[in-house]
Amino acid sequence: EGVGFGEQIDVGELQAFVNRRIARAATYSTSRMEPDEIIIESGIENGCTTGGEIVAKIKNQNVRRGDYGQLKNCPRPSHADYAAIKKYGDGYDISGGGKFSGRMTAPLCIAGGVAKQILKRKGVSVFAYVQSIGGVHGKSYRDVEISEDRFCAFSDEPFPLLDDEYRPAMDRAIEKAATEGDSVGGVVECVIFGVPAGSGEPLAGSIESEISRLLFAVPAVKGVEFGAGFFLSDMRGSTANDEFYFDENEEVRTYTNNNGGINGGLANGMPVTFRVAFKPAPSIAKKQRTVNLKTGENVTIEIKGRHDACFVPRAVPAVEAAAALAIINCINE
Repeated sequence: EGVGFGEQIDVGELQAFVNRRIARAATYSTSRMEPDEIIIESGIENGCTTGGEIVAKIKNQNVRRGDYGQLKNCPRPSHADYAAIKKYGDGYDISGGGKFSGRMTAPLCIAGGVAKQILKRKGVSVFAYVQSIGGVHGKSYRDVEISEDRFCAFSDEPFPLLDDEYRPAMDRAIEKAATEGDSVGGVVECVIFGVPAGSGEPLAGSIESEISRLLFAVPAVKGVEFGAGFFLSDMRGSTANDEFYFDENEEVRTYTNNNGGINGGLANGMPVTFRVAFKPAPSIAKKQRTVNLKTGENVTIEIKGRHDACFVPRAVPAVEAAAALAIINCINE
């Protein structure tokens, strides 16, 4: 909702963006393959928005409900099963994770993909990439001089990194966990160029608040930090402060960007930067302890089915989508 009349939307480009989160033949990915074909029902006609609600659907075409039969009364550790049953009642269907499933990042990417195209025409670009997986840390925006050209070079890759040198070690960490019936988490970083200075609102309407609110709608997100984040707590003010200067175009810039392009909840014209921590995928093949809610017993379970050993690479477009939706709201206020 809220997209005006006459915005040009390239549906092919939108499909390509959504395709970045699909499963693929890779060690980190689930074997459940879904085409994720976008079906536009209303709101976009002949490549332009109509001003009404944009309604789109993605059909689930590869469903195996039987994988969840043995788990009906046994909540899976670190899943939402138990909390959801307490909220919605014993009849809540946990198949596929229900409304808590990672599948919900597919419609998020549709909405965020629309926002990204509109933002691009406003001079705002959103880029995310994998920074760490399973304890293997690659390059970060804190380590390099960032530029839009540098991010454009890998923006469409299924496993984007600032430096490919770290990919083999990350692959090994994922493969080792998968071989042992386990999983690994990681960190996705995001850089947003072109957010106009003064965008956002103070306090609860801050850019940090808006971005974080949507990021925590992505399953498995457990931490968000902006700029230098928690490292700021170890600095003195003289180091943490981002001092101002005029560049060659007489634009106000800062020598450092420890605050991630945000002061007082408002954009200061520097790139907005943040990091997102993802927990390991909770569906693992190892035996785990849980309870049987029907019998009142402590039991062990083994989760069957098709699951990601690491969903961090597939989460990258979801981070971009959440960020784009937040930023488009902030600059339109």
